[in-house]
Amino acid sequence: MEVKPVKADKGLTPLVSPPRVSDLDNYHTQARWLVQTSTVIVTGVQVNPTETGLEIVLEIPPDQTVQPLIFSEENTLIIDILGAVLQLPESEEFRVENPNSETTEVTVTQLDAESIRITITGKERVPIAEVKPSADNLVLSVTPSSSTRETPREEIEVVATGEQQQESYFVPNASTATGTDAPIMETPFSVKVVPQEVIRQQQAIRIQDVLSNVSGVVSGGSSQGRGINFNIRGFGTPSGSSVPVLKDGYRIYGVFVPAPETANLEQVEVLKGPASILYGEIEPGGIINLVSKKPLPQFFNEIELQVGEWGLVRPRFDLTGPIDSNGNLLYRLNGLYKHEWSFRDFDRAMERYSVAPVLAWKIGNNTDVLFSVEYINDTGPADFGLVKYGDGVAPIPRTRVINNPDDTVDTDSLSAGYSFEHRFNENWKLRNSFRYLSYNFDFSVVALPGFFADDRTFVRFWANQGGQQRSYSFYTNAVGKFATGSINHELLVGIDLNHSEDRITTRFGEESPIDIFNPDYNIVPKPLRSELPLFGDTTNEADRLGIYLQNQVYFLDNLILVAGVRYDTVTLKTTNAQTDLTDAGESEQTDDAFIPRVGLLYRLIRELSLFANYSQSFRPSTQTTASGEALEPERGKGFEVGVKTELFQKKLLATLTYFDITKENVVVTDPANPFFSIAAGEQQSQGFELDVTGEILPGWKIIASYSYIDAKVTEDTDPSLVGNRLFGVPYNMASLWMTYEIQSGALQGLGFGAGLNYVGDRFGDLANTYTVGDYFIGNAAIFYQRDCPRGKACGHRYRFALNFRNISDADYIEAVAGIDSSIEPGQPFTVIGSFSVEF
Repeated sequence: MEVKPVKADKGLTPLVSPPRVSDLDNYHTQARWLVQTSTVIVTGVQVNPTETGLEIVLEIPPDQTVQPLIFSEENTLIIDILGAVLQLPESEEFRVENPNSETTEVTVTQLDAESIRITITGKERVPIAEVKPSADNLVLSVTPSSSTRETPREEIEVVATGEQQQESYFVPNASTATGTDAPIMETPFSVKVVPQEVIRQQQAIRIQDVLSNVSGVVSGGSSQGRGINFNIRGFGTPSGSSVPVLKDGYRIYGVFVPAPETANLEQVEVLKGPASILYGEIEPGGIINLVSKKPLPQFFNEIELQVGEWGLVRPRFDLTGPIDSNGNLLYRLNGLYKHEWSFRDFDRAMERYSVAPVLAWKIGNNTDVLFSVEYINDTGPADFGLVKYGDGVAPIPRTRVINNPDDTVDTDSLSAGYSFEHRFNENWKLRNSFRYLSYNFDFSVVALPGFFADDRTFVRFWANQGGQQRSYSFYTNAVGKFATGSINHELLVGIDLNHSEDRITTRFGEESPIDIFNPDYNIVPKPLRSELPLFGDTTNEADRLGIYLQNQVYFLDNLILVAGVRYDTVTLKTTNAQTDLTDAGESEQTDDAFIPRVGLLYRLIRELSLFANYSQSFRPSTQTTASGEALEPERGKGFEVGVKTELFQKKLLATLTYFDITKENVVVTDPANPFFSIAAGEQQSQGFELDVTGEILPGWKIIASYSYIDAKVTEDTDPSLVGNRLFGVPYNMASLWMTYEIQSGALQGLGFGAGLNYVGDRFGDLANTYTVGDYFIGNAAIFYQRDCPRGKACGHRYRFALNFRNISDADYIEAVAGIDSSIEPGQPFTVIGSFSVEF
């Protein structure tokens, strides 16, 4: 008999500190890719006491392969045997109580059609299991553990012959909220995870489409193609103060955030509320963390071709596996090309090239390092969207271009870095990482200043803007687990260093007006860049230092306190070079802050957690007063109370939250000097959120969200703004996406998906002078995936899919930027088809 344990080793295979049962779905889907010639039949079970504990014997035929997966839940060790059927001669399950003084119960049951579950419940602590070599049977040696609280390992290896791909919507753990890989049910903060399976089944090419599944998140537009912006719980505006977007925990600093590539994502995590304690200066609404795919310990290859409306062609590949025979070197390589025309009347298509190599090196048993690079090159049209007209949006076709059809924006981004981890023992580890980011763009357009010369003619100017952004980030932290009496602790202490710089040059030319109802784009010929006067040449530099301390305290198994504090200091320097129209100048300022956070969670029962938290944020301002003094940093503070629940045998997670966030020292106009600003404003956001993700029944998956947000101005030097709603923020938003895949029979592998998105009406600017209407769009999908026929060792999977977006062809506005232009229309009815093969 051949045993493929969780981690292969010579002799016994120790399985110490197993992952929690909440991780189970992840590894089930990973390990089911074992190529087996037939289902293993278990015909008998024996439990025998030994000098050190117990020996559990599963009687199976010789020369068979089994796959044990080991998990834990409190005092219970759970072992799932995949590709196995229990056929006992006298009963459908096996159970023995109190087999020795350390064990309460041992059970062996049929989990589903192709899996057996073994549970071993310790009287005071979770046991330890070892797989023993045997010529015939599967033999497990069980001994008591020496610690009172078992915690999950950061990594687990499953020997398999296919991809360890997350096929479940349910993701039990997330690291963004606490900096440790903590179960969401034990995290006293609101965090939502969109897994890879949702991205795949929705064929979400844009990150905006991925985040439409998350409550409280609104797209803030694309900065005319130069970057992306998001708004969480009402906070986050374009041009430098958007909600932070992280990649694998690294901040992406700069005036513009490059649009990420979804094909390289394992999942997307959204942490709600002020979160400066781990991530420095941010908007108080929250952060977005993009988690990239990592190398796998077995060979897996996938190629896919997507085609669709507007000439979409998007081939991609995903390759991973070991480099050496010992599995100490692993690689992963993702790459794609995309070509697509806009549904709007531009003369130029959008093109993207992307490649992302990753190398994982296991230096020793306790030391790992991961090297990663990602390069993205984009070319395409610069889109200023539609424009304000009266108290709404101009009544023109959504396909019409108000700037010029040949306006262009070219961007490229490069990120490179490493992540190092050394484990001193089971309780203490040190992590160190570095990330370099480079982002360049060239922007040749007709700029829209945002006013009408008359009721038809919109004023425009020829413009060119170029930008170079660089960021260097260095993070070091230590994580330690220890106990003080009966109280367990997980301590996180770290230091962050970052230097970023960007240079933006802007040129403006002569006026080029346009009749929005009967446009003529050739009234004024497009000038060369060298013919445009240099209007601005600005260099911004920032140096950041953050030191933080956090303690996760487990008073009881069901009462958890997370408390921490961060000290941040930020130095900002702005240099304006002499130009044709402006004088040279320089300013520098330093701001610092102590930022606390505290959260408390009580797990009322295993399926229900109650939580509350209070946190703060801060963000320095680059503006000055009339006297030249730096403005006070914006400060955010907020609290949450909520409930989390795991349902349907811990396959579905739901979170309901009430939040209240206030942002102080908001930059507003100085009433005594209208050309300058002061930090005297205040904004507040209150509301409710509901997020649901997981599996209701086998094959029936769901991800859904709802939010009610009341975000408004509470203090301002302009009395007319007080009480106004923050722009781009609807009162109500909702999303729903469900899929069902037939589990057996001739149609096994055939699946269907359906969903909707609703966004309420929004104001387009802070003065609330115009609105964009609400919208409701429906989406659907049909897919079919085919594995190897039973008994065949082909090692392949084929998948076909068709996705239909905006089925009713609704005419709607997706994003506003707080000005009278850059009102971005949403895509009309779209069909995307794909074919992929995994081998």
